[in-house]
Formats: sequence, C-alpha cells, structure tokens
Amino acid sequence: MTTDTALAELLESARAVLPDVLAIRRRIHRHPEVGTNLPVTQALIITELERLGLMPVPGRALTSVTALIEGGRPGPTILLRADMDALPLTEDTGLEFASEVAGAMHACGHDAHVAMLLGAARLLVERRADLSGRVLLMFQPGEEGYGGAQTMIDEGLLAVPTGADHGPVTGALAIHIGNSYPTGHIRLRGGALMASSDVLRITVRGKGGHASEPHTAIDPITVAAEIVLALQVAVTRGVDPFDPAVITIAKLTAGTTNNIIPESAELLGTIRTVSEETRAAVRERVTRLVEGICSAHGATGILDIEPGYPVTVNDDDFAAFTLGVAGDLLGDDVVESLKAPIMGAEDFSYVLQNVPGAMAFLGSVPLGHDPDSVPQNHSNVVVFDEDALPAGIALYAAVAIRHLERA
Repeated sequence: MTTDTALAELLESARAVLPDVLAIRRRIHRHPEVGTNLPVTQALIITELERLGLMPVPGRALTSVTALIEGGRPGPTILLRADMDALPLTEDTGLEFASEVAGAMHACGHDAHVAMLLGAARLLVERRADLSGRVLLMFQPGEEGYGGAQTMIDEGLLAVPTGADHGPVTGALAIHIGNSYPTGHIRLRGGALMASSDVLRITVRGKGGHASEPHTAIDPITVAAEIVLALQVAVTRGVDPFDPAVITIAKLTAGTTNNIIPESAELLGTIRTVSEETRAAVRERVTRLVEGICSAHGATGILDIEPGYPVTVNDDDFAAFTLGVAGDLLGDDVVESLKAPIMGAEDFSYVLQNVPGAMAFLGSVPLGHDPDSVPQNHSNVVVFDEDALPAGIALYAAVAIRHLERA
C-alpha cells in the first residue's frame, strides 16, 4: 500500500467515525466543567477508552486521563494531547446542544479536542499491529490558566516505562481548533508559536485628600495614569519589534466618589512575549519604570509580576514534519506555515520544554464566511464548524503513525 493510499484511507476512516465523534463532542459541550476538577468529562473519556480495549489511568492531583496504545512492533512513544476544560462564561449560541451549565461554556473548543483525540485513538487501535512503537494519549484538565500540563508532568506523564520494546517519548502533538482560519485548514510554524503570559499587578500608594486641594495630597490616579502610558512607550521604544512584547493594563481601580483623592490605585494587566530573553528584559524594565515614576511623585509602588505560561516553542524539525504530513494528508492548498507567533498562551508549552513536538491550529470557519467577522475563541457566541473535525482526527493519527515509522 502506498503512503498516499494509506493517508487517504486514514482520512476516510476519520470521516466514517465522525457521527460517533460528534455525539461525544456534543455530550461534553452540554456539560462543560471549568478548572482542574472535571469528573463528568473524565468519566466519559475513561468509558470511551475502555470501549477501545485500552487501560485508562486517572490522574491523582487533577481529573486527567492517560492511556497507552501499544504497537505491534518495537519503537519509541509519541504523545498526543487534548485539553478538557471549559471557560467560565454563559453560552448564548442558541445551539441545540448548548451548555446546560450556567456560567460555563466550551468557548475554546476543548470539547472538540477531546472528541477528535478519542476518534484518533479509535483509528490507531484499529492499526495497532502496524505501529512501530506506542502512542501516549494525554487528556488534560486545567489548560485555561491552571497549568494542568505541568501538574501531569510532575505526576510522571513523560516517565513511561522503557525497555527493549518500549522507547521514551520522542515526539508530541497538540491540535487546537479555532475560528481564525477556514474549516479544515492547518496552520503552525517552527520556533515560537505562542507567547508567554505573566500577570502584572501594580498598587500605587499615595496620600489621600480633598479633590479641591490636590496639592496637599499625592494623587495615585495621576501616577497610575502616567505608568499606563509609560508602559506603552516602554514597549514601542524599548523592545525589538522583531522579538515583540505586549503589555496591556486591562483594569484600573481607584476612588469612591467625585471629590475625594484616594489613598491608592490598583492596576491589573498582562505581559506577553515570544522569547524568554525579552520576557526577562521586560520584567526588569517594568520594575524600574514603576519604581521610578512613583518615586518621582513621592508615591510608593508595589509591583507583583506573577509568572504564567512560558513561550510555546515548536521544535523546528517536528513542525516541518507535521506540516509535511498535513500537506500529504489534506492537500498543500490548505496547509500553511505561520509567518509570526500568536500572542495567546498555552500550557502545552511545558510539554514542549521536555519533548520535541508541535502544536497545530485547525481552522473551523465555514466556507463563505470571513474569519475576521465570525465570533472567535472565548466569545460567548462562538460556533465551531464540526466539518473540521475529520481533519483533526486524521492528523493526530497520521502524525503518530509517521513519527513512529521514521524513528
């Protein structure tokens, strides 16, 4: 059987299992769970894996699930990841399978990720005799800000048993659906793919007083305003535009009424960078800026930069390999290497710090619709085109099979 024929059959198999995959996706969508405790989703995954004859292993510190598909021949292990958690917002899509849980919604497509990986597992189990190695399935809670991937690594995710027939994890793939590209299109790049994400908290302490006599007070609001503007200049005049950073202050809280200068003002924001070098430099620059401006006005600045996810860095070779597999599987006309990173963040970055691998984006904007005008991920009205799912199912399986073949 030629490679092209094998991939065509794999894609056809993905389309054949789509009805079952859709049923799973919609069940998860109706019952979204937020954070790291996802017992309903975990139970569904365990049941589906057991139906495939696999032995799912639940996590200890969080409701994760892992399982190994043992191939018929010796070889290494490849990891395939799907995140499981939903977002804390109320769904307003009007879909017949819309969320039935108030204040929770699968607005980032993680329900589709779980369903696609379960579909890929079915395809791989059917072909397990021909696999030259193993496939490690990673179903992960807590991607949306909880760092679930690192917790799974700490619990031994990558420490799979090795021996004469079983090699270590030598590759990893995650697929993320989204409304930035047409349905079934694949986008990724080698190197930095997504940004780091640090939380920035600044408290400016001044001296309260009457609004009619600002000279007798130290107004923390004006100091805070100067900090906000200076942060933007710090980026545009202090950061290499080819190694960019984003600093956004998204919340400023101060005062109680119109005629009182408050004692303090609080700012909350985010710092995004696409290299660890710029990340460290921006932290240092923000610290100097806050301290200097506050000191110049006789105020006190209290700064807290809470480290978030690191930069998501795709391995160059694995990214090129994945692009090639995607082109062979789906056609070169729907596969493209991204020219620049995306400033969102991902905790798959922790996996990629330990294993050469890649994250790929799967488009879900229906034909005839403009990606710039449809609701995007994290919107309360976002709708993902389910016709994209066979491409994701087949890509998971194809990358796993080809990686094990080339090892």
